[in-house]
Amino acid sequence: MAFSVAVSGKGGTGKTTIVGLLLKGLLKEGRKPVLVIDADHDGNLAQVLGIKEPKTVGEVVEELQRQISQFPPDLSKDRWLQSKLNEILVEGKGYDFLSMGRGEGPGCYCYVNSVLRNIMDHLEKEYPYFLMDNSAGMEHLSRRTTRDADVLLIVSDHSRKGIISALRIVELARELELKLGRLALVINRVQGEPDPRLLKEMEGKGVELIGVIPEDPKVQEFDMEGRSVLDLPEGSSAFQAVHKMLKKILNGR
Repeated sequence: MAFSVAVSGKGGTGKTTIVGLLLKGLLKEGRKPVLVIDADHDGNLAQVLGIKEPKTVGEVVEELQRQISQFPPDLSKDRWLQSKLNEILVEGKGYDFLSMGRGEGPGCYCYVNSVLRNIMDHLEKEYPYFLMDNSAGMEHLSRRTTRDADVLLIVSDHSRKGIISALRIVELARELELKLGRLALVINRVQGEPDPRLLKEMEGKGVELIGVIPEDPKVQEFDMEGRSVLDLPEGSSAFQAVHKMLKKILNGR
């Protein structure tokens, strides 16, 4: 059974970069292979990892819908879909990557969500570690595409609005009674120390602050140059902070 970490948070908080840095940390620790899924239909995890224009599950589903009437009687939809998913799985050094994307047809993304759940059930048996970048906000929770995660990390920027949004995600996760081993908050892009007023906002909410990630010009530089965060120097302040957080997440595993 894979040790799974799902990452959530509103758009613009840097959650996708944190997923990339978590992958870098897992690979540094020799924790591989890792299955990385970009479940954000507007996501850019592929760019963060330096992967060029991967084909998505959403595109495969659209292809299925176009061709299903032409399938021979002995070819099942599930078997065809599984073979296509094997084709679009991107192999990296120590990890595999799959992008969910989004279907364009009416109701198509609901089917993509269903496919995602089936993929997770099947593939989690083949990988010891599993990372998933979720859609911004709370859609992935309400659709229950995040479930049975060992850790759900909720990323906020260094603002009161960001913290309040993150706490809403915490509340929804609890209301839905998702099977989460651990639910924790990350404050990203902090200059200096977190504002005490933000920490006070979290008081009594029963959520762990597991990481404070500093503003790192090196991350911004790599983003502007289109370079993979996996190539960031290990002295990067953001990577150092994420790596420290990762050790708390793994907690002796």
